[in-house]
Amino acid sequence: MNLFDTNKFIFTGEGKFSIDKADTKIKDVYKDDEEYEMILKEFHMQSDEEQTKMFAHNRHGLLVVIQAFDAAGKDSTIKAVFKGINPAGLIVKSFKRPTDSELDHDFLWRSNLAIPERGTITVFNRSYYEEVLVVKVHPEIIPNYQKIPVELTDNMDKLWKNRYKDIVNLENYLANNGISVLKIFLNVSKKVQGQREIDRIKDLSKNWKFQDGDVKERTFWKEYMKAYEDAINETSTKENPWYIVPADDKKNMRLIVSQLLFEKLKSLKVEYPVSSEERSAELQNFVKIIEEQDADL
Repeated sequence: MNLFDTNKFIFTGEGKFSIDKADTKIKDVYKDDEEYEMILKEFHMQSDEEQTKMFAHNRHGLLVVIQAFDAAGKDSTIKAVFKGINPAGLIVKSFKRPTDSELDHDFLWRSNLAIPERGTITVFNRSYYEEVLVVKVHPEIIPNYQKIPVELTDNMDKLWKNRYKDIVNLENYLANNGISVLKIFLNVSKKVQGQREIDRIKDLSKNWKFQDGDVKERTFWKEYMKAYEDAINETSTKENPWYIVPADDKKNMRLIVSQLLFEKLKSLKVEYPVSSEERSAELQNFVKIIEEQDADL
């Protein structure tokens, strides 16, 4: 199903990405909630079929990285898009504030532990990109919490450049080993994000998500958008591009992400394993045995 020209959302590193020029809202592709649910269900069935093939093929894996500012819709999008995937082949990993143990390792260590196995999909709700987003907006984290040698922090521009390079190298390494990476930035406008924060506070079933620091972080909106712009420019490649998805309308956003997921799975061109003639004969023999076992029932 092709609802969108997803080339409109892709940035491969050619030219320069400007976050100010990126859409946060596009024309709705659904006419009402019923049609939205119908389209989403169709994507569920198609993606589940492709993921089942990948699981049976057992040569490829898929890492889906979803990044966004708080209240952009990460959690709800993951829930809506991936609920149709067989849970045997799906893991969702959320990355929060690093633990003391994680801070004793390099910045990619904790995410490397969660890289998908062959045949499976792993979704990162936030990711190693936090190290060039939150940490870049709040560089005091490095001397106060991250145990990096002082001589490596004298030149912060060089530190960020090295981190971008390390991320690109990681993603190339994964691709070279059959683990594809799908990177999605949910691009929400500040006005809509603010309204969602207010709605979250007022909703008793959701206000547990709200933290006092969320309001303070909004004062750094421009700094965060610049950090996202830099990260997208520095880590987008033809092999591992970023997709910048308009996020002001949640239903459109979920349908775009659903199509991106399906297209990525389809691009792997995996099929169910084909049995040899000898194996096919063995399987037919097993059918006969089972039928004979049940003949007297």
